[in-house]
Amino acid sequence: MTKTQEVQAAWAAALKNKDVQRKDTLSLLMSALKGKAKDKCAPLTPEEEDAVIMREIKQTREAIDSAAGREDIIALNRDRLAVLEEFAPKFMSDDEIRTVIAQVLAELGIEKPAPQDKGRIMKTLMPRVKGKAEGAAVNRLVASLF
Repeated sequence: MTKTQEVQAAWAAALKNKDVQRKDTLSLLMSALKGKAKDKCAPLTPEEEDAVIMREIKQTREAIDSAAGREDIIALNRDRLAVLEEFAPKFMSDDEIRTVIAQVLAELGIEKPAPQDKGRIMKTLMPRVKGKAEGAAVNRLVASLF
């Protein structure tokens, strides 16, 4: 079952349960997924579905950050974020990311990483963890090597 199908099933369940907030959030997510598929003129791959979901999560987090003092908007977006995170891809743990970093360091022949090596490390590392790990977490772990 694709993520789009999972979202549709959850939307139908929310509609039956008269859970308005959940239904509205799932409706927005379904619209984003279908819009991306329509733009592509083909069904979305699992990676593309995950990217759309992550974009929606990022936008919701930004809305929370920019709501400055508006508790009603913050509460609404926190509820929305909780629903969206149910469909978010599972990310790699810090230990799994460290393992990939170690592999990259071995491939690049870097025994003692220095700050000037960060660009080369990230250039090789990011394609391997794209969609599997948050960029901020990867950046933090690479920076901890120096």
